Amino acid sequence: MSKAKILVVDDEPNNQRILTYTLNKAGYESAAMADGTHTLHWLESNTPDLAILDVSMPDMDGITLLGHIRSMPQFANLPVIILTGSGDDDERIRAEGLGIQAFLTKPASSKMVLETVSNLLGHE
Repeated sequence: MSKAKILVVDDEPNNQRILTYTLNKAGYESAAMADGTHTLHWLESNTPDLAILDVSMPDMDGITLLGHIRSMPQFANLPVIILTGSGDDDERIRAEGLGIQAFLTKPASSKMVLETVSNLLGHE
């Protein structure tokens, strides 16, 4: 079985580094993007098994990006984790309306991220 590919979208380089390190160490393959525009271009030729999206980004917030991702038929059922620093209920409601599977508030522990990823991918 090949490694699951996890897309990490976060405009903060330190957050990208921590998440990709954690995922790679756990045996996943990860790809990091810093904004929505580059992510949408990347998705034209790549197919992740799961995406972790930050909400607060400069060019396009993570929930708007999620809407664009969901409009692509091949990603209609892509498991998505929203990662946010605010924990705003309106953000959660918007994200749930677009079919997210998990909503984590920063700082989320590496253990919590890995447990969530594993659960969503159906790994024990």
